[in-house]
Amino acid sequence: MPDASAITALLGPTNTGKTYRAIERMLEHESGMIGLPLRLLAREVYDKISARVGESKVALITGEEQRIPPRPSYWVATVEAMPVDREVAFLAVDEIQLAAHDQRGHVFTSRLLSARGTKETWFLGSETIGKVLRELVPTAKIASHPRLSLLTSAPPTPLSRLPERSAVVAFSMPHVYELAERLRARRGGAAVVTGALSPRTRNAQVAMFQAGEVDYLVATDAIGMGLNLDVRHVAFAATRKFDGRDVRDVDETELAQIAGRAGRWIENGTFGTLTPHELPNSVTMAIESHRFASLRRVRYRNDDLDFASLEALRHSLCKKPTRAVLAPAADAEDFDALLRLSEREAIRALCTNEERVRLLWDVCTVPDFRKLLFEVHVDFLEELFVELARRGALDDDWMDRRVRAIGRDEGEVETLVARISATRVFTYVSNRSNWLRSPELWQEQTRALEDRLSDALHQRLVMRFVDAKKGKPGRRARPRPPESKPVLEDRPLALDKSHPFAGLAALRSALAPAPASSSSLLEGPSWVEDVTAAAPDAFQLDGQGRIVHGPSGKRLAAIVRGASIAMPDVRLADASDLGVGTLGAGAQSRLVRRLVASARDFAGDLLGPLRELGTASASATVRGLVHRLEQGLGTAFTRDVRDLTERLTEGERAELEKAGLHLGDCLVYVGAALKPRALAMRVAFASVYYGTARLEPPRGGAVSMAVGKGADRRALLAIGHPVFAGRAVRADVAERVYARLTIEDVPPGTLATWLGCPTNEAQRVVRALRDSTRDETLAS
Repeated sequence: MPDASAITALLGPTNTGKTYRAIERMLEHESGMIGLPLRLLAREVYDKISARVGESKVALITGEEQRIPPRPSYWVATVEAMPVDREVAFLAVDEIQLAAHDQRGHVFTSRLLSARGTKETWFLGSETIGKVLRELVPTAKIASHPRLSLLTSAPPTPLSRLPERSAVVAFSMPHVYELAERLRARRGGAAVVTGALSPRTRNAQVAMFQAGEVDYLVATDAIGMGLNLDVRHVAFAATRKFDGRDVRDVDETELAQIAGRAGRWIENGTFGTLTPHELPNSVTMAIESHRFASLRRVRYRNDDLDFASLEALRHSLCKKPTRAVLAPAADAEDFDALLRLSEREAIRALCTNEERVRLLWDVCTVPDFRKLLFEVHVDFLEELFVELARRGALDDDWMDRRVRAIGRDEGEVETLVARISATRVFTYVSNRSNWLRSPELWQEQTRALEDRLSDALHQRLVMRFVDAKKGKPGRRARPRPPESKPVLEDRPLALDKSHPFAGLAALRSALAPAPASSSSLLEGPSWVEDVTAAAPDAFQLDGQGRIVHGPSGKRLAAIVRGASIAMPDVRLADASDLGVGTLGAGAQSRLVRRLVASARDFAGDLLGPLRELGTASASATVRGLVHRLEQGLGTAFTRDVRDLTERLTEGERAELEKAGLHLGDCLVYVGAALKPRALAMRVAFASVYYGTARLEPPRGGAVSMAVGKGADRRALLAIGHPVFAGRAVRADVAERVYARLTIEDVPPGTLATWLGCPTNEAQRVVRALRDSTRDETLAS
C-alpha cells in the first residue's frame, strides 16, 4: 500500500508515554486500530479504551479471544491478529523494534511496510529501529520524547533486603517458583506473572500487587512489553535464558526493556541484580542513558503466497528479499511445522489442490502454547489437518474428547499451567469458526474452561506463594483459598492422652480459629471474574441508577458523577448487596473497571444508531452534532446547535433523520430516547450528574409538568423535557406545537390540551416556545 497517510514513528525508551499518546490520538479519530505485541497487553489496552468509550465501540481480537460488537469504531489486537484489510482512519503498531525478532519479526516488518491508516499511521518502539525505519519508510516523521522519570542502577541486593514494590525477574518457570517460595518464607509472599498465565490469572495476580496486598512480584520477561505496574525496583535474578533454541545471555536491549518497568509516570525507578549476580558496567551505563546500538536488519517473509502445491508454497515462503536491510525469516515456528508436515506421506496424499494447501498453512499457524517437544506439536497439527481435510470441519465429539481430557481443575501450579496452555490451543482452534461444526458452542466451552482453570491457578498461586500471617502491620489478612489436598501442618494432632505433646495439641486445637467455609472464600473471586468476563448485554440499569447483573440479579454498583454526563463513573454497592468484605482491593478494582465500561455503554445506547454515525467516517459537522447531543442525552435546543445544523448537507440530514434524529425549528432530539425505558436511564444519568435528588419526568403519561423556580433546567433538558415559562414539556410535543403555530392560529383551549396544561398557562408557554428559537437566552 502506498504511504498515502501521514506516518509518525514515535521512538524512545520505556515510560515515555508512547502507547498512551497513541491511544489518545486514536480516540481523536472516528475509527482506529492498534496492534500490540502480547495478548495480555492487548487485553489491558482494550479494558482501558472500553472504560472510556464503552464496549459497544471497541473490538478485541487475539488468536484466543474475539470480542467484536456489531459496529465497532476501534480495534485492539495482537500484531499477528490485526485485521489489516479493514479500513480505519488511524492505525498504530506498538513495539515495532520486534521486527528484528527471529521468529515473530517478519509480521512486524509486514506491518511496517504495508499496514496504514487512511489518515494517520503511528509506529511505536525503541530508538534502535530508527535507522532501519528511515530506510524502509522514508516518508515517516520520527519523533521522540524523553523518559518521564529517572531510571538508575542500584547495587546487587540480597533477597532478604529487597525493597518493597520490587519485581524480581527470572527466565525460567522453576526459578520463578523458587524465588516466590523464598519470598513467601522471608517477606510474606509475592504475586507471580509469566507469559504462560491466562489474562484472567495474570490480572488477578497483578491486582494483588497493585492493591498492595503483596509487596513483591516475581516474573519472567513477560513484564517487559508495556505492562504498566506500580514497580519501583527491578532486580534480575539471572541474566541468561533459554530462548527456545539455545541458552544465551540476555542482551542489553532486552534487559533495558524489563528494567524500564521500574518507575512509572513521573516516579523514579531503580534496577539491579540479586546477589551474587552483577551487570557489567557497560550494560548498566547503556540502560541508564538509554543508548544502544542501532538495528541493522529486520526479519522479512514474503506475504504473497502461492498455494498451487506444497512445493510452490515453500518456494514462495522462502522468496528472498531484494533489500539488504531485510533478512529472511528462517526460524519461524509455522514454517518449521510446514517443513516437517510436508515430509509426512499422509499430508502429501491429502494436499492435492490449492484449497488443501491453504488449509495446511492455516493449520501450521496454530501456536505451540504447550511448549512440549516440537514433534508433539507437529503430531497434533497433523491430526488436526487430517480431520479437517477429510471431514470438512471438527465435529463436537472430536472436540469433546480432547477438551474433556484437560478439563480437571485439581492439581498443583505446574499441572494447572500445563492445562491452561493446552486449553489455549483449543481456544485458538475454536476461534477459527469455519473449522468447527459448532464454533460458538466451543468458543464458550473453551473460554469457560480457561476461566475455571485460571481461577484454580490463582488460588494455588496465592496458597503456595502468599503467607497472610507475614503481611505488613495493619494490612487485612486475605482469606486463603482451600487446597486441593489436606494441609497436614494445620490439622489438630490426634494423639493419645498419654503422649507428651497431647496437652499442647489440645490447646492448639482449642485456640485455632474456626475455618471459613469454602463457599465464602470462593464466592468473591469466582463471581467477580464471571462478571468481568460477561457479555455487555448481561448488565441492566434500573430506575435508581444501579447496575444489576442480569443472570444473578446481583446489584453491583450505582452510577456516580463522572467527567461528563455521558461518561459516568461507578461506586460499588455496599457489603450487604455485594459482599465486598470477601473481596481484595485488586478484585474490586477489576470489577469497577468493567462496570465503568458498562455504564458508558448505557449512555451510548440512548443515542442508538445516531452514535454510530458520529464515529464512522463522518464529517466534522456530524461528529460535532452527535457530541453535543451526547451531552444532552439526546436533546438540544436548535439555537444551541444551529452553527452545526446549518452546515449539514442534504445527504447528512437524510442519514441523521433515518437514524432517528428529529431536526426541528425549536428542538433537536432523538425520538427513541423519549421512550419509557430510555427516559428512566436519562433520569438516572441526569440526577447523578446535576445532583438533582428528586428529578423525575411527568407521571401517568402526562406530556408536561409544572416546575418551580429552583428547578435545574439543564437536568430537565437532559431528560428530554425542556422548560418553557415554568413548565417542562416533552421535546416531541413541544416541537409539534411549535410547528403548528408557524402555519396556523390555534385556539387557547386546543393549545392547553396539546401541552397538557391549564388554559391560563398555555399562552405563556407558547410565547416561551417562540422565544426559544432566538439566539438570546430563554427567559423564564
